[in-house]
Amino acid sequence: MRIHTFVEHPDLVGVALGTAFGVFTRVLMLRSDYRQYPAYPHGRIIHLALGLIAGALGSVAVPALFNKDYTAITFLSLAAQQFREVRNMERNTLTAIDRQELVPRGATYIEGISVVFEGRNYLAIFTAFMTSLVVTVTNGYWGSAVGLVCMLAVLRLMKGKTIKEIARVERIPVRVDGPNIYVGGIYIMNVGVGVDQQVIAEEAMGFVLTPKNGDARVTLANMGQRQAILHDVSTRLGVYRDDGEPSLLPMAKLELSTGKLGVLILPREKDPDKAMKAMSDVPLLESAVRMPTEANRTKGDVQHG
Repeated sequence: MRIHTFVEHPDLVGVALGTAFGVFTRVLMLRSDYRQYPAYPHGRIIHLALGLIAGALGSVAVPALFNKDYTAITFLSLAAQQFREVRNMERNTLTAIDRQELVPRGATYIEGISVVFEGRNYLAIFTAFMTSLVVTVTNGYWGSAVGLVCMLAVLRLMKGKTIKEIARVERIPVRVDGPNIYVGGIYIMNVGVGVDQQVIAEEAMGFVLTPKNGDARVTLANMGQRQAILHDVSTRLGVYRDDGEPSLLPMAKLELSTGKLGVLILPREKDPDKAMKAMSDVPLLESAVRMPTEANRTKGDVQHG
């Protein structure tokens, strides 16, 4: 009797399926990789709970519209405000953690992570809304199909660009010329302490990133992107240093004449293949991407907003 009553009410079916697909979408987007963020399991519990809330809000909005209860839509604006607070929470948490990192993420990387966590909640709302809408208009089968399509679209959106798509990565020997440290022909820094010079000569690995076009050259020059490269590679391979040793801090310097980026790292795990893969797979930060060539081709006034 209860199942029969449930099926006779498409609103209930739409809300249930919409909420389920919204949660599944958030689960699909929630991954703890080598960066170990969000932390497992407590950090993931927080985001799964937010995914449940997002799915419920998106699915409930549809029957509210069909029943002309337009005031219920204001809950979506409250949800947007709450998810902005999630963004602030992630930013504050990562900023506090970053002070304890031997190789920090940097503000640009942190802001990118915070934006991603906020945006993924909106994707969960969108999936739940579309699923609930199609269920209400047609039936549960078509609604489930639309939910699966939305989840596939979300998977596509999760695949961001990496360094290897904008630059050619080459491993280059590190050269210690007295106090001067070079990666290929790119000057990195001056190290006056003999012990540190020896450590760099024995443990350091060097890479040169050659931009593929003018836009890539400007992107690699971004300080936030450079810091993200150093942090990501150091996270995957470890770092041969301790606190209070500035001479052993991984660095990235530009060759101004060509736009090439020289990267000096001191990994714990000196595996050339893993190091090359780690360098190539560093995510490209959205806030670091610049397109000056496209901007220069644009005629007329630029509209912002």
